[in-house]
Amino acid sequence: MRNALVLALFIAAGSAAAQRTRALEQLAMTMEGSYSSADQAATDTSYLNIELEMVRIWAKRKDGAWFYMEQAAAESKAKPYRQRVYRLTEVNDSTFRSEIHTIRNGERYFGAYRDFNLLAQLHADSIDVMEGCTITLHRYKSIYQGSTNGRDCPNSRSGAAYATSEVTIRSDRMMSWDRGYDDAGKQVWGATKGGYLFLKKRKY
Repeated sequence: MRNALVLALFIAAGSAAAQRTRALEQLAMTMEGSYSSADQAATDTSYLNIELEMVRIWAKRKDGAWFYMEQAAAESKAKPYRQRVYRLTEVNDSTFRSEIHTIRNGERYFGAYRDFNLLAQLHADSIDVMEGCTITLHRYKSIYQGSTNGRDCPNSRSGAAYATSEVTIRSDRMMSWDRGYDDAGKQVWGATKGGYLFLKKRKY
């Protein structure tokens, strides 16, 4: 009887782990792709035409789903103003964390999202985690929403003391709202009306 109970618990735990893995993979597949804010920029000139590329990397790693990301103005795609590595992990089947990393000497990898050989040269010992800037995402049916935590993400751009990020992810689009604030809580950079709306142009 005892052995049967242990076996049942083992099977149940294995089933839960498999379910969590599917949940993480579903979010990863939803995130990956090539995005553009061209439609938003065409209807509201306060927004720029930005292109965002997010491609999976390090598929053999078991410590989460990893992404390489570039974000650039459409007219200067070869010189992205933001370049990151994301590590996506699972808290439970409806809560996830996106850990943000910078890349040392990242210029050498510009355009790597379209160049497998170049992307293969990027290794984990070349990245640094951005402490306090992790985004926690919550799943609501097929929609994922989340943000950084309060003032935890330090930032010095344009006199800022900290930055915040809010994200909403759907199968065909992503809303991203990044803002910087000074010590007094006054916004010093970032969109003021709302987030950038990126429509997915294609999957990778």
